[in-house]
Amino acid sequence: MKENSLAVDQKFDNEKIKGQIKYLNLLANQFPTIQSASSEIINLEAIMKLPKGTEHFLSDIHGEYEIFSHVLRNGSGVIRSKIEDVFKNTLRKFIKEELATLIYYPEEKLALIKKREKDIDEWYGVTLQRLIEVTRATASKYTRSKVRKALPADFAYIIEELLHESPTSQNKARYFEGIVQTIIRIGRASEFIIAICKLIQRLAIDRLHVVGDIFDRGPNPEKVMDKLLEYHAVDVQWGNHDIIWMGSAAGIKAMIANLVRISSRYMNLDTIEDGYGISLMPLATFAMEVYKDDRAELFRPKITEDSSLNSKQVLMVSKMQKAISIIQFKLEAEIINRNPGFEMDDRNLLHLIDFGKGTIRINEQEYKLKDTHFPTIDPKDPYKLTDEEHEVMEKLKISFMHSERLRKHVQFLYAKGSMYLKYNENLLLHGCVPLNNDGSFMSMTINNNELNGAALIDKFDVAARKAYFTRNDKNPDTEAKDLIWYLWCGPKSPLFGKTKMATFERYFISEKETHNEGKNPYFKLNNDENILNLIFEEFGLNPAEAHLINGHVPVKVKKGESPIKANGKLLVIDGGMSKAYQSVTGIAGYTLIYNSYGLVLVAHEAFKSTHSAIEDESDILSNVTYLAQNPQRKTVEDTDGGKQLRQQIDDLEMLLAAYRKGLIKEKR
Repeated sequence: MKENSLAVDQKFDNEKIKGQIKYLNLLANQFPTIQSASSEIINLEAIMKLPKGTEHFLSDIHGEYEIFSHVLRNGSGVIRSKIEDVFKNTLRKFIKEELATLIYYPEEKLALIKKREKDIDEWYGVTLQRLIEVTRATASKYTRSKVRKALPADFAYIIEELLHESPTSQNKARYFEGIVQTIIRIGRASEFIIAICKLIQRLAIDRLHVVGDIFDRGPNPEKVMDKLLEYHAVDVQWGNHDIIWMGSAAGIKAMIANLVRISSRYMNLDTIEDGYGISLMPLATFAMEVYKDDRAELFRPKITEDSSLNSKQVLMVSKMQKAISIIQFKLEAEIINRNPGFEMDDRNLLHLIDFGKGTIRINEQEYKLKDTHFPTIDPKDPYKLTDEEHEVMEKLKISFMHSERLRKHVQFLYAKGSMYLKYNENLLLHGCVPLNNDGSFMSMTINNNELNGAALIDKFDVAARKAYFTRNDKNPDTEAKDLIWYLWCGPKSPLFGKTKMATFERYFISEKETHNEGKNPYFKLNNDENILNLIFEEFGLNPAEAHLINGHVPVKVKKGESPIKANGKLLVIDGGMSKAYQSVTGIAGYTLIYNSYGLVLVAHEAFKSTHSAIEDESDILSNVTYLAQNPQRKTVEDTDGGKQLRQQIDDLEMLLAAYRKGLIKEKR
């Protein structure tokens, strides 16, 4: 024991301790004695030996709340796997399926079971014991302290007792049985089951990573955001469809116009109006007046076959979409003209229209326009907003900036999100690292500074924050506001990853060659292991261990595309969670699991509905691919969290040495 004490003391000479004396005195307030510091060191060293927690990666949710909620509830199969581990061949398949459904949807499933069961108390007794077994298996990789913090307050003591007492123990069998029977006798079984099912859901996943694009396309992104707000451990890497909502909340009119246009196109206006309480009446009134005789056929929204919209509603939304599109083109021109360094002059097209002939000249080629009715465009000054357009945008800006729910959601995205994340030797990034054709990092000059690689993406991160947090200043940061817009559609944006956004061409020109939005070379080169290694080095990661995890580009599985690239170094997990993309991908999304054993990619088939999941116990059918198995099981010590714990241990050992050397007095 003396030898070990001496070893700790010799790690820190007096000069080193004196150099940290102020910090150590502060630490001594928390650990005032040799005993308390020693106990914490022992505790932290023990935690380091536990298996690492399970990480869950999702991407491109696009407002699909039902499937998102189900994937969170079942942990992409983690919970079903736990049930299989615990009960193996001791339970029949249909019983395990019912148990899984109960854990996913405890309130709803209980209501059905109560109607079915003749002796509900007997069912409670059996089910409670099974749930305790699953909870015990799920909690086994955590400390008692961590599990205790996750326990529901109403049943914390009871669950803790049941978790740490075996029903088969000779001395505690009656004690265990007594607790279970008392819960049933006093009528608290339902509440207890609901609480323990939610605890299993929470313990199944240690941390959730959302690799971008929560918003747009699907119907309920606001519900997805509400769910994330209450999740126990989550981070978000911003996607291009997130940044547009963040910029709109900052009051950037060009982004508001884009957002409303996209929502009109995909008939998601309910998200704006009902989800966030933002009135679109000023736009609707303006559109119906200015485009009253215009059928706006090119702007007919994409609606599903089961849509309940009538022809008048479709016509109104078509006109709204056309009105806001023209406004968007004008507002974007202001930003482009203000920033020649963006090199986006080719996106200003309105001045190229020959209004008499109904044509447009692009790159010395003349194209006939499919629609020539432009009542708000002055041919002499095509990018000038009319007074009515200006008024519409002012009202929309005020509504977006004052939506309390949107403010809450966007502030969460800033608090928990970033352009990219380095976590446990993985690089999480929604879109791309902009590259040139030769594989070198693409440069962009911002404020006379030439930036590329990680430095460029870091600059965008700072700009996105400034754009929002200076939104109410008397002199808001115009550069930052322009850069956050550039993130949405700029040719060197790591979130966009294309040479242009051909919105005008897709609406107004038939010729397909004008619709082309060339991808950044990254998307051709990202199957090259050497390119990935250069990226890892740029971001300070070890190429031998690191993985890059992307979303953004749907993987066309039915055309033979693979989400696994560069010999397993790159994983693209956008597989079509959004229903709008499932006809292209052929599946219903990917999720990635990173546990103590390795990386597991899960490909999901279509999710029927929450109703079917509860009534018919239909889970998402998934194909599992084991990407990389660790040579030995990873522990907390091998993670980023482990590095932080190691630093805490070193600090405590220095405090211990200071106590023993008499440089700091114990505070008994």
